Amino acid sequence: MQITENTVVVVSGGASGLGGAVAKALASAGAKVGIFDLNEETGTAMAAEIGGAFAKVDVSDPASVAEGFKTLRAAHGQERIMVSCAGIAPASKTQSKGEPHDPGLYAKTIGVNLIGTFNCASQAAAGMATVDPVTDDGERGVIINTASIAAFDGQIGQLAYAASKGGVVGMTLPMARDLMRDGIRVMTIAPGIFKTPMVAGLPQEIQDSLGAQVPFPSRLGDPNEFAAMARHIVENSMLNGEVIRLDGAVRMAPR
Repeated sequence: MQITENTVVVVSGGASGLGGAVAKALASAGAKVGIFDLNEETGTAMAAEIGGAFAKVDVSDPASVAEGFKTLRAAHGQERIMVSCAGIAPASKTQSKGEPHDPGLYAKTIGVNLIGTFNCASQAAAGMATVDPVTDDGERGVIINTASIAAFDGQIGQLAYAASKGGVVGMTLPMARDLMRDGIRVMTIAPGIFKTPMVAGLPQEIQDSLGAQVPFPSRLGDPNEFAAMARHIVENSMLNGEVIRLDGAVRMAPR
């Protein structure tokens, strides 16, 4: 699918980090970009910067997601591209000092990262399936979800996070198969260690240590590299039903 001035995009978690980079990149390519985020201040600022639209959305709540789509579709029309980047990454062990993992924290992580991705993808797909194809192949839309290398190499303390991202990986192929007759492709990016706001806030020596773990290039990933991958997925119609590790060949140690 070629990105034009008529291409409508929704990015969850689009106010900052990986989602912010995707929002900027696709807007620069000419698309009309809408942002879902809980942070109203930064979300509104990002939308203003890229000439897009913003909706305050809790992705874990399907009603909130539905309202968000209603708002953005009123502004831009039916989205053709849905990129899910909203997520949280709490740290907690299965048990620690005789105390079990907080089940509420586990459920919240699954709710945002996995169910939130499902809510955005399924509701976007329902809308995409109603509009005419935009390519000779019959393509109507593209859904890009965000997992993590933690889905494969979950570290100590990443129980909930790894489970949530593993679920996103597991949804990729069946979702693509579900939507093949609708002309909607589904892909997942599993990023490694990227310089997101959370990582950028760490002391420089820790950032350098994290980057040194990456075989090549031995540095933190740039969110613009994640955004470039998302754009390539949109524009390469043979990419479907697959998970791409974007990680410089790193394999995470237990801690």
